[in-house]
Amino acid sequence: MAKVRIGVFGGGRGRTAIKQLISNPDCEVVAICDMYEPTLEKCRQTAQEANYPVDIKYFTDFEEFFNFDMDAVILANYAHQHAPYAIRFLRSGRHVMSECLTMSCMKEAVELIEAVEETGKIYSYAENYCYTKARWEMRKLYRSGVLGELQYAEGEYLHDCAPIWPSITYGQRDHWRNLMPSTFYCTHSIGPILYMTGLRPVQVVAFETPNTDNMHNLGTNSGTLCMEAITLNNGAILKSTHFNIKSNRHSSYQLNGTLGGCQDLGNGRIGVYLEPAGKNGDGFKTEYTPDPIIAEAEATGHGGGDYYTTYYFVKSILGDKVAKARIVNVYQAVEMCMPGTLGLKSIAGGNIPIKCPNLRNKEERDAYRNDTACSFPEIAGDQYITNNLQGRPEIPDSVFEEVEYKWKNGLKG
Repeated sequence: MAKVRIGVFGGGRGRTAIKQLISNPDCEVVAICDMYEPTLEKCRQTAQEANYPVDIKYFTDFEEFFNFDMDAVILANYAHQHAPYAIRFLRSGRHVMSECLTMSCMKEAVELIEAVEETGKIYSYAENYCYTKARWEMRKLYRSGVLGELQYAEGEYLHDCAPIWPSITYGQRDHWRNLMPSTFYCTHSIGPILYMTGLRPVQVVAFETPNTDNMHNLGTNSGTLCMEAITLNNGAILKSTHFNIKSNRHSSYQLNGTLGGCQDLGNGRIGVYLEPAGKNGDGFKTEYTPDPIIAEAEATGHGGGDYYTTYYFVKSILGDKVAKARIVNVYQAVEMCMPGTLGLKSIAGGNIPIKCPNLRNKEERDAYRNDTACSFPEIAGDQYITNNLQGRPEIPDSVFEEVEYKWKNGLKG
């Protein structure tokens, strides 16, 4: 294969990937699909401004896009619909990189894993928060053994989306962001910890704070902040906090092992405490700025993370073993999202512990093969769980009309 021919499904978030791909000599962007013509026009402008020599085909019709000649696809469509499209592309012989999130329910998790296993195609999950230089350094430290065995970890992703809510929900009552529960978008807080350590979740207990008036008045009744206590397969505890909350920091991560700990301090810096075995309290602390994995990545979004997701995906397709070891594979992807999927059941049941199965084992899959429980009615069917667990009043149509007005006029929420 001379160059990997790639299509991008979803031109909004997908435009970030397009910017990386059109400067990658190992691939060609050959097709872009989005149902919204103005979004496609922005993608055209991105290619034109870069003087991209490839004749990209643009589609508003998904079936025409699906039938176009391409080796791989990047899924940047609505976040609760990634799995069905990934499965279809995999079974058609194409490789897949999926934006967040992996799946909306456990049934989709089982089906996605089995599609990857049966086709042998590359599946890569674009969890870009794994690849910043500080978090990559934390991964190296933990896997070198100097921190000992993990005992406790924290992952935090705090993103107040209220100001941009009109521009990302368009005033649509049934937009996935309005329907998702507080547990859903957990992958930025949980994912980097699992990627650093190689551990997986075995149990989750989830909690949420009440829905706030400002989010109710923007179109969602979901809880505002979610906190999950996750037991990992070595017995360690991971505390994950995520979702809409006002904060002076966006994300934070730490690992605490039997021999020391490390923390992402922000601004690319890392803090480390190391203690020799048997020398309780007789250790040393240091702070430093680690080098990036690849220098060119520093100028890209999300602390360089946006560079690595597409770079390793393309290299994996071309057979690069290092790249294939560094992508977030389908098992890891499901495990990063599973606590969010099952965390909704925990909250709905009164903050009860919920087992996280090991779907790498085929014998554990059957119990979840028909589990569609989620807060998206068209997916859940009779297993639907509302995201309005606080019992807020129904949101009137006038709210969505106002949000649509703000979106069309470029106003903040």
